[in-house]
Amino acid sequence: MSKKALLFLNGEVPTIIPIVENYGKVFCTDGAFHYLEKLNIQPDVIAGDFDSVNPNDFPDTIEIIQTPDQNDTDFAKTLAIIISKGFDAVDVFGASGQQQDHFIGNLNAAFRFKNQIKITFYDNYSTYFFADKKTTLTGYYDQTISLLPFPECKNIVTKGLKYPLYKEDLNLLSRIGTRNKADDDSIEIEFSEGDLIIFIINPDYPILLA
Repeated sequence: MSKKALLFLNGEVPTIIPIVENYGKVFCTDGAFHYLEKLNIQPDVIAGDFDSVNPNDFPDTIEIIQTPDQNDTDFAKTLAIIISKGFDAVDVFGASGQQQDHFIGNLNAAFRFKNQIKITFYDNYSTYFFADKKTTLTGYYDQTISLLPFPECKNIVTKGLKYPLYKEDLNLLSRIGTRNKADDDSIEIEFSEGDLIIFIINPDYPILLA
């Protein structure tokens, strides 16, 4: 079984759907079930407080996990479930759009779990993820690359970007690195301290899917 999971959240409905057979299991939060049903995708696991759907309406083949705790987000609770089932990576759809406070909450949850599981977000405009201290990207020539400190990142060195950084710091309150450009087919990004989210804004979005 693949060690990568697929997760659908109740944000903007994705226009590009990955090949679900490439994943070990398909998860969704309860609100996302509405659009998955229209897309003829049946998840393996549904998690949530089920305030918007009736779990009795689901097929018996779907595992239902109730997460009534209101002190955490549906995304965070579902990430914990995915990790408990042995997955070490997850592709997440529907994390952005709709209500933007949910999007910020989803970034917060990803930050909390980033050392336990590799989380890659996909939406209708971009791909984004927390970077390792050494990250190499290939195949994105001439695409827009944004570097977002979360909340700060130090001693950043980049190669292959139109506007390179050399031992420079980014801080969410003073200087961020949005709207850079890939000047090479291979991009290298390194930093020594802090956390960095890489956004890849890609008009040819489907090629990003692993």
